[in-house]
Amino acid sequence: MELATGASPTFDRAAFLAGKQTPVFFGSGVNNFGVMEVLDALIDLAPSPGPRTSSFVVNKQPDIKQVQPEDDAFSGVVFKVQANMDANHRDRIAFVRMASGKYTPGLKLKVMRTGKELRPTSVVTFMSQRREAVEEAYAGDIVGFTTHGGVQLGDTITDGSVNLLFTGLPFFAPEMFMTVVLKNPLRTKQLQQGLAQLGEEGAIQVFRPELGGNMLLGAVGQLQFEVVQHRLKGEYDADIRLESSQYTGARWITADTPQELKDFVYAYPQRMARDAADTLAYLCTSPYDVRLAQERFPKIHFHPLREHAGLALQSAG
Repeated sequence: MELATGASPTFDRAAFLAGKQTPVFFGSGVNNFGVMEVLDALIDLAPSPGPRTSSFVVNKQPDIKQVQPEDDAFSGVVFKVQANMDANHRDRIAFVRMASGKYTPGLKLKVMRTGKELRPTSVVTFMSQRREAVEEAYAGDIVGFTTHGGVQLGDTITDGSVNLLFTGLPFFAPEMFMTVVLKNPLRTKQLQQGLAQLGEEGAIQVFRPELGGNMLLGAVGQLQFEVVQHRLKGEYDADIRLESSQYTGARWITADTPQELKDFVYAYPQRMARDAADTLAYLCTSPYDVRLAQERFPKIHFHPLREHAGLALQSAG
């Protein structure tokens, strides 16, 4: 311990809050050694919740505002969606980080992406494997909404009194693609349900070709494919085979006018697909595909990343 202390710089709270320094704790959860010290440090060192940026489109123009944690209206963002955490109940929990306001049981909630009311069967907090019902929660707290669907990674949740759309959770274009082949065609419904939920979780990017055919899975690493294949079989009883795909990349596309987008889709129908957020994407077999398409359709914008609800953030160079 003396060696570790002597070789490490003195803890600086300002550097920690700036993200330049990270405290390291020694302990063992199995032996219950050092656990309370970590929890106490979280209380003493963790910063108070800060403001979050919202960009809600009004009349095709973004209305950018800073949401303060002390604001009265309830708001939060879904940063994780996990299905089948309890194998006995097949539940689906959306983890929400509260940005403002106060939550109490019975509060009416709204999913801003769809405009629909969110009616969770329960609202809980977690400590390891233990769940507790939430009586009240405030900005900075993390709560879990048990739902049966309708919530995706990155969704903004409010009490309906404000129009907000939190940003800052981008999806990057996948670099690897595999084609999904179902071994037992009678399990098609289970496969569709599984891919829909895993796509909403962000476990993998699912692309549905516009011309029909087998679904495509997009990832940035081989491990993602293996995890999804295992979960589909274990959680949804959908045994699949993954086959190589000709595609090596994707770009989400937008256009200045609907007609320009229509012309582009008409020219490349076999390359068009939609992801879990129903955002249109152009599938390519090499970087030259994108370059040639850009030269042919200069008014089409190709985006290598997007926000959760389909908002393109950055154009390809």
